[in-house]
Amino acid sequence: MNQKEALNSIRVYQFCAVELNLYLDNFPNDKNAMEDYNKVSCKLTALISDYEKEFGPLTNFGSAFVENPKAWVDKPWPWETCE
Repeated sequence: MNQKEALNSIRVYQFCAVELNLYLDNFPNDKNAMEDYNKVSCKLTALISDYEKEFGPLTNFGSAFVENPKAWVDKPWPWETCE
């Protein structure tokens, strides 16, 4: 998966996670939605981790700097390479 495809996958899963979160705010006892939210959240976490290992950090907080400090200065941020 290239960088653009990886970012797009992250965006899709972030959107799904937010929508499921909003749904669960209104229907907290929906077990199917809770299971979907947990699956989407796990996948999103994995996608972000894989992206940061391959292409560098996405945010200025978290463990990305600790794991790959050189990426903070050597690689452009994702929005610097968008067309």
